[in-house]
Formats: sequence, C-alpha cells, structure tokens
Amino acid sequence: MADMSVIWLRVAAALYSLGLLHAILTLVRRRENLFRVALGAFWLGAVFHFVSIVEEGLSIHHCPITNFYETLSMCAFLVVVLYLFIFWRYRLESFSVFIFPLVFVMALVATMGNPVNSWTSPVVRDAWLTVHIVLVLLGFAALLFTAVASVLYLFQERELKSKKPRKLHWLPPLGTLDDLIWKSMALGFVLMTLAVIVASTWAFIEHKEAWIRQPAIAISFFTWGTYLALVFLRVTAGWRGRKAAIMTVTVLGFSALTWAAHAHLGGMLKP
Repeated sequence: MADMSVIWLRVAAALYSLGLLHAILTLVRRRENLFRVALGAFWLGAVFHFVSIVEEGLSIHHCPITNFYETLSMCAFLVVVLYLFIFWRYRLESFSVFIFPLVFVMALVATMGNPVNSWTSPVVRDAWLTVHIVLVLLGFAALLFTAVASVLYLFQERELKSKKPRKLHWLPPLGTLDDLIWKSMALGFVLMTLAVIVASTWAFIEHKEAWIRQPAIAISFFTWGTYLALVFLRVTAGWRGRKAAIMTVTVLGFSALTWAAHAHLGGMLKP
C-alpha cells in the first residue's frame, strides 16, 4: 500500500477504535453511553477510509483490491457504508456491538501490509509477547468461567422445570449464574480483543509481510470472531440457556485450539 494511503487508513482505524471502546463499555456497564461519540467517529473514520482507498487507487492506477490488505480495507469500508445506511434507515444501535469491533480489527489488520523495522530492543520484544500471553491466559480463564456457569445454568433451569426437582442447595440461583455469565463473558471478550491486537502487532513486526500467513494467526482471528458472535447474540438476541451454553462451549473449544497453536510462543522469549 502507498505510504499516504496507509497513513489515512491508520487515522481511520484510530477513529474506529472509539467504536471498540463503545462496545466494551456496553458489555461491561450494560448501557450504551458512548454510542453518539462512537458513531460520529465512525462517520469521520469512513471519510478518511475513503480517502485512503482513493489515494491507493490513484497510486496503482486501478481498483485497490489486488492483495489481501487492500481487499480487507475495501471490505471493511463497504461494511462501514452498509452499517451507516442501515442505521440511517432502521436506527439499529445494538448492531454496533458487533460491527464496531469488527471494522476496527479489519482496518487495523489492513494497515499492516507494509513491513516495518525490527524490534529496537529484545526487552521490548519479549515484554510485548509476555503481555500477549498473559492477556490470552486471562481471557481463557474468563471464558472457562463463562462455560462452567452456562452449564450450571442449564442444569439448574432443567431441575426447576422438572416435575420432581431435586433440592440442589449448592447451585447458585439462576439470576446469580446469569450475572456471572454476563460479566465473565464481557471480561473475556475485552481480554481476547486486546490479546488479538497485541498479537497482530507483535507478529507484524516479528514476521514482516509473512505474518498474516501464520496458521496460528488465522486460528486466533477465527476464535475471536466466534467470541464476537457470542457477544452479539447475547446482547441483541438475548441468548441464554441452552443456545448460549452451546455457543460458549464451542468458543471454548476453538480457544483450546488457539492455545495449542500458540503453545510454542513461551519458548520464543529470549533469556
């Protein structure tokens, strides 16, 4: 990508990050108190994103969809335009919890097409990798709590609906379990999102332009996408009970695969 095109795209990604912040606050506080600011930044980000695409097109003299990064940038921009149209037509604010983080991550990845200088210090490299590993482990722990609470929710609900329920005093009330599911899911999503951002940056600097072809990276993005879908269905469709439990266990399974794919990273820390 052309240098100026990347600069405009980075500005757009920075503006889109307010949308990610809005989604996180919506999950943590259960209210949309930053939507208007995030939406305004989303509009402005779309303008800079459009400038980036035009700049890239003028520099290469054809539509900028010739490689992965250009195509991802174009795809993210089309998602932005489609969402803005849908919001203008239907005022569906709840969709922002899914669209805003997705667009930010897509735009962020699209900015990583041009190689950068290597790490300035082994200490910085190792510290960045350590932060990623810690975030992933904390995210897995939060997701595990979500999965366990979801299974207990199913069990408790089934017992309460049965004709001869057993007295299971050790099980928390459904309201307590549901609150635990929400909070641990929100915390896990925040940690996983930060882990993906940190990992993408680290892999970009470490592996240069080949970073996106790493299988572990693809698995990480897929796992994050399933987690994002879980959050979206929980917030917009109110998924609870069996559907939420199955979805949570599925995300936990993908997370286990992600952990296995990244198990070698600890050995990359320089002594």
